[in-house]
Amino acid sequence: MTHAPAHSLAKILESRIAILDGATGTTIRTYGLTEADMRGERFKDAKKDLLNNGDLFTLTRPDVIGDIHRRFLEAGADIVETNTFSATSIAQSEFFVDDPRERGGRKDPEFFQKIVEDDFLRHLAWEINEQSARLARAWADRVANATGRARFVAGSIGPLTVSLSNSPDADDPGFRVATFDQVKRVYVEQTRALLAGGADILLVETIFDTLNAKAALVAIREVLDAEGREIPLMISAAVGRGGETMISAQTVEAFWIAVEHARPLAVGLNCSLGPELMHPFLAELAAKARAAISCYPNAGLPNPLSPTGFDLGPAEMGAQLSGFAREGLINIAGGCCGNTPEHIAAIAKALEGVAPRKMRKDEKVQAA
Repeated sequence: MTHAPAHSLAKILESRIAILDGATGTTIRTYGLTEADMRGERFKDAKKDLLNNGDLFTLTRPDVIGDIHRRFLEAGADIVETNTFSATSIAQSEFFVDDPRERGGRKDPEFFQKIVEDDFLRHLAWEINEQSARLARAWADRVANATGRARFVAGSIGPLTVSLSNSPDADDPGFRVATFDQVKRVYVEQTRALLAGGADILLVETIFDTLNAKAALVAIREVLDAEGREIPLMISAAVGRGGETMISAQTVEAFWIAVEHARPLAVGLNCSLGPELMHPFLAELAAKARAAISCYPNAGLPNPLSPTGFDLGPAEMGAQLSGFAREGLINIAGGCCGNTPEHIAAIAKALEGVAPRKMRKDEKVQAA
């Protein structure tokens, strides 16, 4: 197996724009899978619908998830993400635990303490993360061996269904449904499992609550220190029309200041508004941040009449990201919601030979 050294991605970013993969969820939908496919034999008796729990397909349909990795890699992706966007015990509890609000109760720290201590959820989250990383690693190495070009696996660490920054109760602004330590705990477990499975990058992504992201970053640091290792870190936020993270309401510059201490390999924006509306905020981040800049927007705005559910086709996404690159804004490019392997192929083609964003004199790509 090739399993490229982690620091080699930093070397790549000095000479060209690296390509990230596209939307696993969007691509899963093109396979026409059903609730029965999701459940398989293992989860056939689950009480709740599971079809929207895309991470679970790693366990019940690894053939499909592996095929998606293959297609993105063959489309030109240097980096593939693990299928673990919601692979924490807190996020998985939405599919396996009754909501106390349906019986007049509420979700609160006492409820979530039971969640983070639940053996079924903890073991399930570990298995999803480790197996997802192993599956992505196997395909990355297979394509790397076939092409002679290093490929990387980014362990996807997504947002949660809880917020540390905001109260859901307008009459009790100090109330939080979960504690920082509870959120950090599930991120520690996710990080350990992703590393055990072979991820060589960690990607904290689609950040709309910076305090949640801080918990993930603290968790990552604790795991790396405990294991005596370093690994490249990518951090990516989702922003609203005003350029603020959507719950914590920080500006792009404030977001960078809040995460700079983690010394990421790359910081960037993803999901959000599509490339056109994202542009001014990406330009601001590129001017402020002392790290490589990543960008993987949605394929435009949601459009239920489109085959992918979003406005922009492959050629349009390629043109948009090519424009960002020619302005000198990006070092890593890919796609979020609505971006299929065909979109990534178009982006990779459009960025061939385009120089990456130049690092400022006071910055340097962080290598592991």
